Amino acid sequence: GDMISWKGEWRIDKFKDPNDKVAKLLQGGAKIEDVIEEFPEAFLGTEVMEENVALNVGLQYLIDCICGIGSTTKWDNTNARLGVGSDATAADPTQTDLIDATPTWKLMDATYPQRSAQTAEWRATFGSGDANEAWNEYAVDNGATAHKLLNRKVESKGTKVSGEIPYIA
Repeated sequence: GDMISWKGEWRIDKFKDPNDKVAKLLQGGAKIEDVIEEFPEAFLGTEVMEENVALNVGLQYLIDCICGIGSTTKWDNTNARLGVGSDATAADPTQTDLIDATPTWKLMDATYPQRSAQTAEWRATFGSGDANEAWNEYAVDNGATAHKLLNRKVESKGTKVSGEIPYIA
């Protein structure tokens, strides 16, 4: 039969941004290329992580959304969030949340999520004071109330310190 495939890629662009000037531009929907051009001295680099695990809870809820089953919350600009946490437990499809007891969740930047052909992109910017801890796990959910995670990625990206802003897409 026909199959839908899932391929995840996480991208983290890091900036030195103690005054959150870059963060405000990105949260407003500015293109990453434009921000790098405007603040080249602040740009610390890009890291890309391939693959992630689609979580059963998110896939089942996605099917409910597609089929109009029950009252569902979309992964849209109003609700979707990107989360990071410090736990390094391997990702498993049966998980329903980030494992860190106090992960940091950020709402979407303006104009996100976006779709191009068969690719969806969620983007959130973590400000200077957000998630200053080890970055080991990552997910996208559909808001604090529904809180259905589509996926979970586990990979160490070091410890974020105050004054840095990562933007995740």
